[in-house]
Amino acid sequence: MEVQLTSDQKALARRAVESGRLHSEEEAVQEALALWEERERRRMEMLATLDDARDSLARGEGREITQESMRKLAAEVRDRGRARLIAELTDTP
Repeated sequence: MEVQLTSDQKALARRAVESGRLHSEEEAVQEALALWEERERRRMEMLATLDDARDSLARGEGREITQESMRKLAAEVRDRGRARLIAELTDTP
């Protein structure tokens, strides 16, 4: 496969090689492809998570989000955090 890079891309790869960060311009392209693969993997995971969430909502397993439910959730989180902190402070040897 032959890939044509823009002049800016070529300059970026060249600087990476000249600085010693990479061994070759080919390595720069390989690193770019590896990053793209990782981004695509995360994208697919996110899409799968969204599908799972939609399925969960369709089964009636969702939680309605309102200002009041968010206040309650924040209070629950705050109370759990305080309880954990107290437990850690009182559980000293």
